[in-house]
Amino acid sequence: MIKVITYGTFDLFHYGHLRLLERAKALGDYLIVGVTATDFDKIRGKINVQQSLEERIAAVRETGLADRIIVEEYEGQKIDDIKRYAIDIFTVGSDWVNYFDYLKEYCKVVYLPRTEGVSSTEIRSKAKPLRLGMVGYSPFLKKFYNESQFVNAVTVAGICVPSPDTLPELKENIDIYTTEFSKLLTNIDAVYLHSHPDKHFTECKMALEQGKHVLCESPVTMKVEEYEELLQLAEKNNCILMEAIRTAYITAYTRMLLLLKSGKIGEIVAVDATCTSLTSEEHVGNNKKWGALEAWGPTTLLPVFQILGTGYEMINKFSLKNKENRDFFTKLDFSYGKATASVKVGTGVKSEGELIVSGTKGYVYVPAPWWKTDYFELRYENPADNKRYFYQLEGEGIRYELVELANAVRNGKPDFYINRSVTKGIIQVMENSLS
Repeated sequence: MIKVITYGTFDLFHYGHLRLLERAKALGDYLIVGVTATDFDKIRGKINVQQSLEERIAAVRETGLADRIIVEEYEGQKIDDIKRYAIDIFTVGSDWVNYFDYLKEYCKVVYLPRTEGVSSTEIRSKAKPLRLGMVGYSPFLKKFYNESQFVNAVTVAGICVPSPDTLPELKENIDIYTTEFSKLLTNIDAVYLHSHPDKHFTECKMALEQGKHVLCESPVTMKVEEYEELLQLAEKNNCILMEAIRTAYITAYTRMLLLLKSGKIGEIVAVDATCTSLTSEEHVGNNKKWGALEAWGPTTLLPVFQILGTGYEMINKFSLKNKENRDFFTKLDFSYGKATASVKVGTGVKSEGELIVSGTKGYVYVPAPWWKTDYFELRYENPADNKRYFYQLEGEGIRYELVELANAVRNGKPDFYINRSVTKGIIQVMENSLS
C-alpha cells in the first residue's frame, strides 16, 4: 500500500482544493490530509482565514477523498507525521516548489500543478470587505489603521476626529469627518470606537440604531444597565457588538488560559496583573485625559475575571488622584473566599507590567508587557519541570480582533473571546470604582 500525505488550510473550499486532493489521491492507495489549526495559521502569519477548523475539516471530509484527516498544530509536525504514519509520498501544490525538499530525506516529495485562476486568497479579496469607520483622538488610530491593512476582510473607509490635522498621515488615504459622527455612519458597515469611555454608550447606541456593527474599546459603557440596553439593541437590529481588548485575541494569552483550565498548576488561588505607563498619550480625547483605571482597568481585569470569574465577595480599593481629580494610580484587591486577585494600574507611575497566576502545583509567569505577550512560563517547585511557551505575535492583537470582527459579522455570531459576563464584570467594577 502506498501512503500519501498532503496539508493545507482549505479555507473557503473551492475547485482548486478539490483538484489538489484528487491528484494527491491518484498518487497512491491511502490519502492522509492534514488541516492546519487556526492557532498554527496565526503563527504562520495566515490571519485572514474565515472558516473555523471544524468547518474546514468538514469540507475536506465531504469530498470523500481523504482516508484519514489529521490536524497540523506545530512547526516540524510534517516530519513527525511522515514517520508516524509510514508515509511514502508527501505532496503539495506547485506554488511551494523546492520549499519542502528537506522532506526528501524521509519520503518522496511531489509538487502538483496548481489550478490556475482560483485560490482562497483570490476569493477573499473579491468578496466585499467590511467598510470600517474609526472614531477617536489619539495616535493609536494610526497604528490601528496600519494594522487593518493586513486584514483583507476589512477596509477602513473613514475616520471621525476633532480636526483634519489630528492625524495628518491619514488624510490622503481615507475620508476625514470632523466631529460628524452621524455622517460617518452613513458610509460604513461597522465602526471602531477609541473615544473617551464616557462617550461609548452614546456612540454605540447611535451606530447600532443605524444597523452598524460596533467594535468598542473597553469599557463598552460606564454602567451595566447601559450595556444591557446596547445588547438588546444589537440583537434587535442583527448587529455585532464586540469588545476590543486586544489581549483577548493574542494566541499566547488564549493558550495560557487553556492550560490553566486543564489544571496544569492545580487549583488557582491568586491572580496578580499590573499595567502602567509613565505617559498617557494614547489616552487623550478632546483634551480630556483618561484616568489610570479608565486606561488600563479593563485590560488588568480581563485575566482576573476569565480565570476566577466575576463572583468575588469583596473589593478593596486604594487610589491616588491628581489635581484634576483623576486617578493616576489605582490598586484593587478582590476576595473570592478561596482565591484572591490584585490589579495595579497607573498613568504617571511605573511598575513591572507582569501577570502572575498562582496555583497549588505551580504558577504561570507572563513577563512585561504581559498584555501583548508572545511568551509565558509554567514554573514549578522543581525547576527541571518548568516549561516555556512561545507564540509569534503580529500587530499586538489588533489584526486578530479585526479578523474576528469580520468573522462574527459574516457568521452572525457575537464575539466568543470575551464572555458577556466578563464584560459586565468589567463595567460593574468601573461603575463602582469611578462613581
